[in-house]
Amino acid sequence: MARRTGGWRSLSSMPAVTQEIYAARQGGRIVTAGGLVGRPGGLFINDHCHIYDPATDRWEAGPRLPEPRHHPMLVDGPSDRVWAFGGYDRRDGGDWTAMTNVWVIDQGRWHEVGRMPRRLCETVGVNLGGQIHLVTGRSPKGEANGQWNDHGDVDAHIVFDPATLEWREARPCPMARNSAAGAVLDGALWVAGGRTVEGGGTGRLDRYDPAADRWDTLAPIPVSPRIGRQVGGGLAMAALGGEPGGKLVAFGGEWFAPRDQGGGGVFVETWVYDPASDVWSEADPMKTPRHGLAAVAVGDSVYAIAGGEVVSGGRPGAVLEAFGF
Repeated sequence: MARRTGGWRSLSSMPAVTQEIYAARQGGRIVTAGGLVGRPGGLFINDHCHIYDPATDRWEAGPRLPEPRHHPMLVDGPSDRVWAFGGYDRRDGGDWTAMTNVWVIDQGRWHEVGRMPRRLCETVGVNLGGQIHLVTGRSPKGEANGQWNDHGDVDAHIVFDPATLEWREARPCPMARNSAAGAVLDGALWVAGGRTVEGGGTGRLDRYDPAADRWDTLAPIPVSPRIGRQVGGGLAMAALGGEPGGKLVAFGGEWFAPRDQGGGGVFVETWVYDPASDVWSEADPMKTPRHGLAAVAVGDSVYAIAGGEVVSGGRPGAVLEAFGF
């Protein structure tokens, strides 16, 4: 396993701490929204939206979500529009009520334009050829929908057409899991990492070819050489570099352990995947290890946004750091 060059630099922190977020590009800027902060007595779920300009290293407030959400999936669509799908809200059943709203930023505001065909959270979302793919995640196992344990891992793969607002089914992912990371590279959709409720973390890497409607399984993310554990849920990933010749950059995530064994922790590793050789290499570790963070590539850098700095919800952060070769 070779070690690549490449490092992290610190940038202006987001105006508010949060975790369990995703982000999307809007032109040359980055949009993120929602998230949660753990507080005594329960979760604080926010409706904040923040927009970052890499050219000036400045943040500004964006339009607030119509309702608070944690884990809302943000995806960029055609014409520099940003879409938000689902996520969890607080309802009578609890703080993990899976929602199906589809929102889009239009004329400086979020507008609801429809509903997802199923409740799907902690999913992977990408824009692949102008179509938005949502893959894997968690859905209610039965009628109950409000507690974390009400949901189970799924291999779902649904596709949204932003032009017609219609949905279709695509070939399911080969492995059901939640809290994986995704990116688009070489005209394909890549899903890496994630975890299962029963089995813990997986470094699995699956690639979807939209022309053939086919999945292939490739080399997994290596086990952490520092702690001997497999990267699992809450990691982030983005594609960096031109096509062909681009690379996947994956980082962060968390693992759990019994309290008498420390309770778990956050991964520090940065992994770079070369599709040409099907090999992962370790790059410089994260300056601030996190899970439940957002990642977006703009230009020659991958931006790692906010996220939890300890396992679970104990220390949400606002750190912004960027990785480049």
